Amino acid sequence: MIYNELGKTGLKVSNLGFGASSLGGVFHGIREEEGVEAVFTAVDNGINFIDVSPYYGHLKAEMVLGKALKDIKRDRYVLSTKVGRYGKDGVNTWDYSADRVTRSVYESMERLNVDYIDIINVHDVEFQGDLPGGLQKIVDETLPALVKLREEGVVGHVGITDLQPENLKWVIEHSAEGTVESILNFCHYSLNDTMLADYLGFFEMHGIGVINASPFSMGLLSDRGAPDWHPAPKDLRDACAKAAAYCREQGYPIDKLAIQFSTSLNPRIATTLFSSANPKNVLKNIAYVNEPMDEQLVVKVQEIIGNQMFVRWKNS
Repeated sequence: MIYNELGKTGLKVSNLGFGASSLGGVFHGIREEEGVEAVFTAVDNGINFIDVSPYYGHLKAEMVLGKALKDIKRDRYVLSTKVGRYGKDGVNTWDYSADRVTRSVYESMERLNVDYIDIINVHDVEFQGDLPGGLQKIVDETLPALVKLREEGVVGHVGITDLQPENLKWVIEHSAEGTVESILNFCHYSLNDTMLADYLGFFEMHGIGVINASPFSMGLLSDRGAPDWHPAPKDLRDACAKAAAYCREQGYPIDKLAIQFSTSLNPRIATTLFSSANPKNVLKNIAYVNEPMDEQLVVKVQEIIGNQMFVRWKNS
């Protein structure tokens, strides 16, 4: 496993990180015992970065992760969770107010069985863009509340996340230098879309660490294929399905190529998150990352995706 510096945080994180969304049954049902074992498997095999959110499974992911973390020494992992996006009874809710995000941090710590969070993120800032105050509220209210918790030693570092990298850039440009220490962006450093690379210079200029997520582009780049709920347009889904079929013919699963691509080509990205509640899948993905990548197959897959490269969709 390779370990990289995350911006100027002083944290060294594994280039493959464990995204705990699957522990909330986000993609399909899980057995809690298996999910806990998946966390143990990840940490025991060199993964030291774990990311979660109260939104995943509407609190369930944090609760299942907490069952695992209580039996893992605190110095063996770097823990990231989020504020601002929640849910209840299957309905999404958003609250980026200073009071709510502050309470959210303490609630997360209780569920996670920890007394300290390494990185606290504002979750999916674009949704505040559709609420009163817009993204300016993130700058004026949400981030100052988290910075206060950082100053008090409750959290170590402050970050922001979003699907759209331009939103991350806007928040950073309108915040005091040093407020935002890391960003998490998903589906934009993968086989079908490397737009995140266009922003790396900006993030580096501000000393901000970069976390990439969803190397499988939320299932587009997988043998199983995109789930029905996937927001990608049909032409992109079809192109990725053709690419997956080609990889199968070559005896090289597109899942393998996808995770290798996202973790091996750009050391400026500190870590890439994948998610699985299955210990066997965790081991499989770790093995993939430690094998050399077929670069010629990358070229062929991107040719197959063709004019659907860089096609975007809205968060949901």
